[in-house]
Amino acid sequence: MRFILIILLIIFSTKLLVCEDNLCLPPLLQYDNAAAIKDIKDWNKRRKQILQVFEHELYGVAPPVPKNVKYTIESEDANALNGKATKRRVNLYLKNLPNPIELLIYYPNNGRGKSPAFLGYNFWGNYTVIKDPEIPLTQQWVINNEIIKDNKASKMLRGVRESRWPVEQIIDAGFALVTLYYGDIVPDYYAGEKLGVLAIYKQSEYTWGAIGAWAWGLSYVMNYIETDIRIDSKKVAVIGHSRLGKTALWAGATDKRFAMVVSNNSGCTGAALSRRKVGERFNILIRIRPYWYAPNFSKYNDKEEHLVVDQHQLIALMAPRPVYVASADKDLYADPEGEFLSLYYASEVYKLFNLKGLVDMQMPKVNSPVFSGQAGYHLRHGNHDITVYDWSQFLKFAGLHLK
Repeated sequence: MRFILIILLIIFSTKLLVCEDNLCLPPLLQYDNAAAIKDIKDWNKRRKQILQVFEHELYGVAPPVPKNVKYTIESEDANALNGKATKRRVNLYLKNLPNPIELLIYYPNNGRGKSPAFLGYNFWGNYTVIKDPEIPLTQQWVINNEIIKDNKASKMLRGVRESRWPVEQIIDAGFALVTLYYGDIVPDYYAGEKLGVLAIYKQSEYTWGAIGAWAWGLSYVMNYIETDIRIDSKKVAVIGHSRLGKTALWAGATDKRFAMVVSNNSGCTGAALSRRKVGERFNILIRIRPYWYAPNFSKYNDKEEHLVVDQHQLIALMAPRPVYVASADKDLYADPEGEFLSLYYASEVYKLFNLKGLVDMQMPKVNSPVFSGQAGYHLRHGNHDITVYDWSQFLKFAGLHLK
């Protein structure tokens, strides 16, 4: 029955498009029969429809997240960062998953009780986040680079990602940090579908790909955070860069426990509008990263306009929670203008909650952040990366909403 409803939704939605400046997008505040969505009750119904289409056609159907989390505290240092922070290493366990999910946590030692927090994946392992010999190298498969040649972690990369994870800056702002290696959930390569959580949930009704699995993993970690007496679980921002920015958006859409969502340079199937067909496109992702998505996504190869949802609708699923989208002026592959416009069009939904999103359609200048109600955006000078400048804006915005 659910499948039939989704098919009908797809058929009727193709007839509804709102066009502006030669860009035609599926509307947010209309039902499939063109009836207007007038209040929050209407939006909750519409939200469910939109979420199901994204689930069925793009990110896939995921299994329920286990409610009970088994974990061990591996170590704790109350004098990390010269006494500013407490460092904790926690291992989470899933039945039939061979290796634990390893969390690296820093709490501010500011004596203010529970702290708001940022939760996000790292790309190469916890040991790369900060130069600390006590953090073990990951035992999971890792992407090769100029140092790694056999998909195994190397001590030569210890702390190599410190520029992406300014731990002391986050602590000084009064936030805790929870990070983990995304390969603990599922490795990022085609054969990875036979490993990680994709291997232990094989029932036919689960059509999720890697992005869906990574988002699922963030919800599993959130279950642990709810048990952590040093973190305010009602004030957790989920953050991601690039493919993990896509993941953060999907996690925020599927799990309302995340109080704020941050997407950095997430591009196609992340924050950027697909119908613009600028930079990274469906045909590229379907060719080189098909395992990120649901099987149905392959139907849209070079046919973005046939998918009846677009990414402004994904961002709108965060409402009424605050959302931040960040771009870089030289990261044309991620389509910065498309990321900005997506946030702008999504802002329409916030009016139903008597809240403000982006109100100016004019894209801001480089390094000129815009904080507009529940929406934040900046266009940083530079390339595809997440930097101290980016974090400075995220922390300021989070300070307005989570502290």
